[in-house]
Amino acid sequence: MFRTVFALTIWAAVSVAIAAAPPAAVKAEYAVYKDALHIASVEETYEKNGEQYRIESDSNPAGLLAMFVRTRIKVRSSGTVTPAGLQPDKLDYGRLDDASKNVGAVFDWRARKLHLNYDGRTETLPLVPGMQDRLSVMYQFMFVTPEKIRLLEFPMTNGKKIENYRYELAGTETLDTPLGKLKTLHLVKQREPGENGTEVWLAADRNLFPVKLLILENDGSKYEQVITRLDIKSP
Repeated sequence: MFRTVFALTIWAAVSVAIAAAPPAAVKAEYAVYKDALHIASVEETYEKNGEQYRIESDSNPAGLLAMFVRTRIKVRSSGTVTPAGLQPDKLDYGRLDDASKNVGAVFDWRARKLHLNYDGRTETLPLVPGMQDRLSVMYQFMFVTPEKIRLLEFPMTNGKKIENYRYELAGTETLDTPLGKLKTLHLVKQREPGENGTEVWLAADRNLFPVKLLILENDGSKYEQVITRLDIKSP
């Protein structure tokens, strides 16, 4: 009985999100915390123009950290919107205070090659179907179908390497956020020994958009990214 009720609850939550077509544009803002200390703010935009998309993410120090740290991070992802979701063509990660830490990736889908640029060198790796980058991966959830929400598997690159991600649905949860109470689907990344833990909460009635992200590092540090603003424009 419990499994049946749980399955029906999950299906109802996902059906609400899937009923709406993926948005044409999104503006989102997040607050980032390390061990409950507010350390950064993030502003992101997603725009779809025809079959092309562009995502921009700007991170700035916040709270007391802003008085001592000048690090500002800009991340850009662009590519094509396909029936299966986002297909990145290019990723750029920039540190305004230290250009030596800039990272980039070029996705050559025709040749099936992934070109990574970091630490002053270029590396070429095989490009497999479904590959996402560190920014597009969070927006790919908007294109997830009900039959895939229980278990999501895909490769992802941060511009330096490729990691295989495997998210499993842990259940539904109502979160208290600056936007009010949000019904969410809670996904947990299955990790290998030595990997950080990652969990994400998707707003069930807002196109499965990520409204909370939790990263647990091996040294015990905890990072949380919580939504503070979300504007979604329908197609």
